[in-house]
Amino acid sequence: MKNQSFTKKLRNAFAGIGFAWTEERNFRVHLALGLVTLLAFAVLQPTALWWALIVLCIALVLAAELLNSAVEALADHLHPELHPVVGKVKDMLAGMVLVISFAAAVVAMLALYATVAA
Repeated sequence: MKNQSFTKKLRNAFAGIGFAWTEERNFRVHLALGLVTLLAFAVLQPTALWWALIVLCIALVLAAELLNSAVEALADHLHPELHPVVGKVKDMLAGMVLVISFAAAVVAMLALYATVAA
């Protein structure tokens, strides 16, 4: 909605994250893995650049999961019965999350290697 106050928009954004938390198991899994990763690297204390990459990767995975969940919910609402095009869209969204998650795992492994090897 247009012309909402910043605080109202912020409340809506947090409500969206809350919906994902309560309704999407994969969002909770990704968030938990992100927190475990942050805790592990808090112990290892990588350089600031690795911290930035790790935090960015976690945020990208969570954002991708939010986008995936939002588009799937909209598709299900607009077209509740099975449809091949809707199925393809959902598969592509899941693929997006998989690609970003894989890239995040590679960054985490590289950060681990760089931190332990240093």
